Amino acid sequence: MDTMIAMCGLVCTDCKAYQATQANDQAWLERVAAQWREEYHAPGITTEYARCNGCLEMQEKVCGHCSECNVRQCAVERGVANCGVCPDYGCEKITAFLEWVPDAKVRLDAIHAAL
Repeated sequence: MDTMIAMCGLVCTDCKAYQATQANDQAWLERVAAQWREEYHAPGITTEYARCNGCLEMQEKVCGHCSECNVRQCAVERGVANCGVCPDYGCEKITAFLEWVPDAKVRLDAIHAAL
């Protein structure tokens, strides 16, 4: 499987929800949803919410988090593959997110530096 970098710099293809969806493994997807319910204290997370084809998927139906992600929404509106290629890279939206995910920042910084 080729590596898929999300708009925010996360690696979609490393995500268990993405992997379970691609494998069409409902039991695995339920285990992911159960883990997220506990980990994020979010009892409403379902397998449908966790089902994911990656945030680069431009269908109307993306996973629950992708549909509510302001970083993804901004990248879609700007028509960029990820924040690293955005002319406004380093904006408040992505900077706030990257404080929580330093490995995504390293990835996006490298993409941005290669421009």
